[in-house]
Amino acid sequence: MTQVTLKQDGKTLTALLSGEIDHHWAAILREKIDERAAAAAPAILILDFSAVTFMDSSGIGLILGRHKLVSAMGGVVVVQKAPKDIKRMLSIAGIESKD
Repeated sequence: MTQVTLKQDGKTLTALLSGEIDHHWAAILREKIDERAAAAAPAILILDFSAVTFMDSSGIGLILGRHKLVSAMGGVVVVQKAPKDIKRMLSIAGIESKD
């Protein structure tokens, strides 16, 4: 099952993503992350992909949309711990994933 666990530490909001990110799940994840980000106005939003098992292009949209939202609040988005296959897709899209 796809899910997101949100943790806040000061002005850093971490979204621990798990499962599969496709069109259906990206919309659900987006809603949950946006709701919390709007309330927290994080300086840094970390999207942790360490437990993601599959991602299609909807995941790229998820990342880019959160970037737009958080940067409008003066923050930044950091993508981290993407599995090898997902990291390759991110690289093609021009998105860096930190280990």
